[in-house]
Amino acid sequence: MRIAIEGCGHGTLHAIYASIKKTCQVRGWDGIDLLIIGGDFQAVRNAYDLNAMSVPSKYRAIGDFHEYYSGARTAPYLTLFVGGNHEASNHLWELYYGGWVAPNIYYLGAANVIKYGPLRIAGLSGIWKGYHYRRCHDERLPYGSDEVKSIYHVRELDTRKLLQLRTQVDVGISHDWPNGIEWNGDWKQLFRFKPHFEADAKSGRLGSVAAKYVMDRLRPKWWFAAHLHCKYSAIVNYARESESAPSITSLLVKAPSEVGHVLENTDEIDLDADADAGQPAKTTCNDDEIDLAMDEDDDVTGISKPAISGESSNTDTPQATVETKGVSSDLRDQLPAAFTRPALSSAPQPQFPEAITNERTHFLALDKCLPQRRFLQLMDVDPISVRSPVTSDTPCRLTYDKEWLAITRTLASIDPLTSPIPSDLGESHYLPLIEAEEAWVEENLVKNNQMAVPENFEITAPTYDPSVGLHPKEHPREHTNPQTVAFCKLLGIHNFFDASEDEREERSKKDPLVDGGGGRGRGRGRGRGRGFGGQGQGRARGYR
Repeated sequence: MRIAIEGCGHGTLHAIYASIKKTCQVRGWDGIDLLIIGGDFQAVRNAYDLNAMSVPSKYRAIGDFHEYYSGARTAPYLTLFVGGNHEASNHLWELYYGGWVAPNIYYLGAANVIKYGPLRIAGLSGIWKGYHYRRCHDERLPYGSDEVKSIYHVRELDTRKLLQLRTQVDVGISHDWPNGIEWNGDWKQLFRFKPHFEADAKSGRLGSVAAKYVMDRLRPKWWFAAHLHCKYSAIVNYARESESAPSITSLLVKAPSEVGHVLENTDEIDLDADADAGQPAKTTCNDDEIDLAMDEDDDVTGISKPAISGESSNTDTPQATVETKGVSSDLRDQLPAAFTRPALSSAPQPQFPEAITNERTHFLALDKCLPQRRFLQLMDVDPISVRSPVTSDTPCRLTYDKEWLAITRTLASIDPLTSPIPSDLGESHYLPLIEAEEAWVEENLVKNNQMAVPENFEITAPTYDPSVGLHPKEHPREHTNPQTVAFCKLLGIHNFFDASEDEREERSKKDPLVDGGGGRGRGRGRGRGRGFGGQGQGRARGYR
């Protein structure tokens, strides 16, 4: 199967699709089967959506997406994406379980597993903030200044669902890099190219802890990410084989002329080069690039790790060291109950799933779509999640995943919008429930041919009106998306993402933009950041 991987989208769909077309011409390909975008997609339908996106006012741009949303253009390739930290979050909130944001463009939701033909794809949206990890998705329009950021922080409940999978997937996608992945590649060269990564990597603060949990559990053949705006490859060898692993670039389908048209930057370090060759390179500044503050979290050690059996550790690379600060028991007793770490289940956990057999994960992160940046990679991929041979005439369409639907039904009684989120009861508790739900899916959906993802996109919000300008003085209105309604009906689960018009009208009266109050911040930030985005513990060093 021929796929294209793009780093951060940043609203540049026209350029991304044009680059793919040009690259296919260079290769002699007649096209691709699938495009995957690693977040910061920016599905902005109208100017009001910009008020729900975390980006400085002076950098606002309507982008290209609204043309695909309105029907003025149609995506030439099936496009899948996960959410990042610069999104029209109100739009993606409508599609928590996943859905079409425009014809032929599919958002994977907060977390998802979906199939395209034989290819089984898992996705996790958002970036890491440790102190929001166990929170519910309680952000509702109109967003305050804190909510417009916290809404894209990955949550434990969504991660928990992915950690229940017990069968092999082919591709994993996250916006943020899995925590510690840098040590599995040419980290010396990475730190030469991006010197400000080194301190965070050595302290264990670079990347997403949740994404690492999921990658180590699912062990897909490929894991794609974006966020840090550079190309970087790594290999995680779960078998810890003694032989050296081949470079990821040797596994990619690459035409030399392709790089010249789309990806090559003569001033950029080749991260696959010898780490000890040459002098440290001088990185160049792009005055047109938005210097977006790093939205990270120091609190890597504050989260209890899920029980994942069979996990490997790499002893051949430097290990991150995280300092922990002692807190007296008297002081701990004074903290609210919400600060108490949930008790771990004492029940014995099942062994690592026998059906997850892959021992080597190839990681690739890419840049954002700008001239002379390494933002795009085309490749041939073969699925490992199916044992039977896959023929070229096998029809490919987007379908639901049976195991994922069973997991969704199992945890569907938990309201993702309301605190407190019940603690993880452990795999031993969920496994028999998931098996029972899988039988339900087989009987009610598989046998009734209802596993195909319906092409049921509908316009929910107004299309772009240039006369409104880019700075409307009110937030967008909240909408119930018919796709979410249909999905919940299909599975027979409650739709928490619906509300009465009276409720929405009442909330809209508290719009901070209309009142001039500047937001309903909850005061959770611990802002040591400089520049914008310095809320929380991240140190805002302009990684974007």
